[in-house]
Amino acid sequence: MTLNRPRVQILLSTYNGAAYLDEQIESLINQKDVEVQILIRDDGSTDDTVAKLITLEQRYPKQIRLCPESNVGVIASFFDLIQRSSETFDYYAFCDQDDVWMPNKLARAVAQLREKDESQPLMYCSATQMVSQNLEHLKVWPADIPRPLSLYNALIENVCVGCTMVFNKQTLQLVRKKIPATLNNVIMHDWWIYLCTASFGEVVFDPEPSIWYRQHQNNVLGGSTDGLVSKWRKRLSRFVKGKNQYILSKQARQFVQLYGQYMPSQLYRDVDQFLDSYQKGVLSRMKYIGQSPFYRQSRLDNWIYKFVFILGKL
Repeated sequence: MTLNRPRVQILLSTYNGAAYLDEQIESLINQKDVEVQILIRDDGSTDDTVAKLITLEQRYPKQIRLCPESNVGVIASFFDLIQRSSETFDYYAFCDQDDVWMPNKLARAVAQLREKDESQPLMYCSATQMVSQNLEHLKVWPADIPRPLSLYNALIENVCVGCTMVFNKQTLQLVRKKIPATLNNVIMHDWWIYLCTASFGEVVFDPEPSIWYRQHQNNVLGGSTDGLVSKWRKRLSRFVKGKNQYILSKQARQFVQLYGQYMPSQLYRDVDQFLDSYQKGVLSRMKYIGQSPFYRQSRLDNWIYKFVFILGKL
């Protein structure tokens, strides 16, 4: 290893993921033009995951650090990894347990981040090449990000896939400074990072996929291969049945409570008006939503967001 290569700490949370670990870890170890350390927190696996990880740690003692822990769930597990991470690295990357990284994934991300002002919080994310469990190509997702990756998007939509995220030390410090006392109102760790970086720094999106994003029956999260009609039927059904009610507004309120005093004044006023209007009656919500600066990326998504806002179910 050469000393002048960027140092990247990969934050990997595992849970009953033994089937794909060898293939995945090898793809992390073999990243080009960067020096990596993989910090792994196992979230109480009951299969052979920990045994496999111990073997891999013995094989790569300088590059793997394993922390077997009890089960707390994916969000808390990743926040724990953020707290355990070391500020001696240049960049940090989230990693899911069953994907395979292309050899230039990290080098490509670092190169794009280095084109920006690195004194501010920065985050890179990319499209993914979705594949079957046997790595057969399905589609690229997300296919298109037509509008800016700003707080005005991040407050109500996460288009940044966590396992593609690479961020700098300033972002790590920003997140660690104000970790919520309870994570009940955080929808997902990657969404929270997107919110933080979009509010205080810059987010870079790369349309070129650099991971094979495996879809299989054990996937809990991730991009869906559903068709458009099926996708929206399911989404509307979740809202009607209450499964998604109020999660966006709760997360937004939690974010403002922690970071509001530090936010640029215009951003703070816009978020405050959003939350204040949401608390009012249906006529006030209808009046506000017509001129709201917040948006989702697709036109159809935007109409759904406006409709749910008016219903007071956001």
